Amino acid sequence: MMLSIIIPVYNEELTIGNIIDRAKQAAGKIGLPYEIIVINDLSYDRSLEVALKRKVRVFSLKAHLGKGYALRAGFAQARGDIIVTIDSDGSHWPEELNEVLAPVLAGEVDMVIGSRYMNHKHVAARKLNKFGVRIFNYLIQLFTGVAITDSQSGYRAMKREVLEGQKLKSGEYEIESEMLVKTAKAGFRVAEVPITFEQRTYGHSGVDPMVDGSKILFSIFIAYLKG
Repeated sequence: MMLSIIIPVYNEELTIGNIIDRAKQAAGKIGLPYEIIVINDLSYDRSLEVALKRKVRVFSLKAHLGKGYALRAGFAQARGDIIVTIDSDGSHWPEELNEVLAPVLAGEVDMVIGSRYMNHKHVAARKLNKFGVRIFNYLIQLFTGVAITDSQSGYRAMKREVLEGQKLKSGEYEIESEMLVKTAKAGFRVAEVPITFEQRTYGHSGVDPMVDGSKILFSIFIAYLKG
C-alpha cells in the first residue's frame, strides 16, 4: 500500500518548504511507502524554486488555473492507494496526518475530512464565513444524507477508488464540495476527524466570499443533479 500526499501551491514561498518538510516527517512515521506531489499553479514568487529543492515530485501548470485544476492534476499523477490533500499556506498541521489517515487505514471509511469545527475551538474563518459553510453543509446533507461540519476543508484522505469513478470538473475552490457530493452519491463512507487550524499569517487568501461562494453553491447543485 502506498500513500500519495498532494499539495497544491500558488504563491506560498514562505510556507511551502515548511509544509513539505513536515509532511515528510509525518509520512515517515506512518510506515508506508509514500510520495509527495506538489502542483505549482504557475506561482510568480519562489514557490516552485523552494519546492524543487525538497526532492519531491513537482509539476507546474502552464497557466494559473486554480486550486481545482491543481488538485485534478495531482490526482492524475498520484500513484498511491490512499491519497491525501493538504493546503500549502500553513493552516493545516502535517503532524496530524496519522489522525486523518487512521479511519481509512482501519477500513472504517473511504474518505476522511479534517474538520476545523469539531475541536470546539474558535476558528477565524476569513476564507468563507461560518454562515456560508453551514449553508453548504446543510445542502450537502439534504442532498446526500451525509452530515458534515466542514465541507470546505482541504485536509482530506481517501481511497484511490473514491476518485477513480469521478469526473471532476471544478477549476477552483468548489472542488471540495464537488468531490464530497459525488463521493457520497456513489455510496462511499465519509467521516470527519477534528484538526487544528491556524489562520495564515503570511500572504493573502485568493478566496472571494461572494464569487467563490456562488461557485460552491452551483457546484453542489450540479454534482447532485448530474453526478
